[in-house]
Amino acid sequence: MKKIFILTGEPSGDKLAATVISKLKKTNPKIEYSCVGGHHLESIGIKSIYNLSEITYIGFTSVFFNIFKIRNRINKTVEEVIRFNPDILFSVDSPDFTLRVAERIKKINKNIKTIHYVAPQVWIWREGRVKKFKKFIDHMLLLFNFEKKYFDKEDIPNTFVGHSLLEQNKKSKIDLSSLINKDKKIISIFAGSRNSETNVLLPILCDFIKLMNKKFNDYSFVFHATDENRELIVNFIKNNNLTNSQVISDVNIKSQILSSSVFAVAKSGTVSLEICNANIPSIIIYKINMINYWIMKFLVKVKFANIINIINNKEVIPELLQSECNAKEIFNSVNYLLGHPDLLNSQLESIKKTLNNIKSETPSTEKVSTILSQYL
Repeated sequence: MKKIFILTGEPSGDKLAATVISKLKKTNPKIEYSCVGGHHLESIGIKSIYNLSEITYIGFTSVFFNIFKIRNRINKTVEEVIRFNPDILFSVDSPDFTLRVAERIKKINKNIKTIHYVAPQVWIWREGRVKKFKKFIDHMLLLFNFEKKYFDKEDIPNTFVGHSLLEQNKKSKIDLSSLINKDKKIISIFAGSRNSETNVLLPILCDFIKLMNKKFNDYSFVFHATDENRELIVNFIKNNNLTNSQVISDVNIKSQILSSSVFAVAKSGTVSLEICNANIPSIIIYKINMINYWIMKFLVKVKFANIINIINNKEVIPELLQSECNAKEIFNSVNYLLGHPDLLNSQLESIKKTLNNIKSETPSTEKVSTILSQYL
């Protein structure tokens, strides 16, 4: 029986991996799996060798203070992969963790094929890494077509597969009448998937909602949570007495609520593409400690945080970062945009054009699962 070890480092990677493996299971059911993953992979019957939260860190200082724990997890992961002896090590995103494991695995056992999904963002920083990947990556799977030139240059086998978040997945409609007030317009809130970032943004977002409630009474706010940080957000909302706010973690309900929203406030990251694909106007927020910020400021080559803005080289979606990421600025920005439908329509039109240029004609899950099958 063929074997695949799936290696993820955070909830978004776990979700991406699960969509691919679900497809692969249908076309090739006789594969044995093991993984480092979360509840998405577990929901399709693949148990993780340890809890994903043990390696989910953000920022340079967080990694620094947890360096021994991370090293221990890397060592354990390498041991488990070698023991499992898969035909393929399928790593997804989180390159600082997953690619370190892949590099060590390749040194120990060259017969294990290493396929990495979601190429490291070398177009943002550390482009020199690409040469190193050639030594231990057999195939790089790219979300965006403009990434190809970086890997073609070093003769690293690669395929543009597109992003699964840009695919229209038909899901059964759920009656939301018991969950949301139909008389109020929904603003979706995304405070991040990691507790470290959620803890920073929650106080700011709750103060933003309080400012909105002083001026308006026709909005309700829905926090889109993961299973891992749901309780944290629920408790924060309760302690702040935000009666017109609630927390949703069910994937299907979250998707439907987002589609029903008039606006979204989102932490910078992958979720922004999901919001764009749902044709919902938004702003992007982000805040990290000053040490991490200045390190990133020194290393990063691009002017923007959001992928849509990076591709267009201009601020299509407003970004409120660092000192601008505060309740008053978020309120002013949201209030202004909601009061100017022409600006919202302009944002959505620019997003639509950008997405049409970066979408793959073939569903990404189909492409990735096909490539995995070919290596088997």
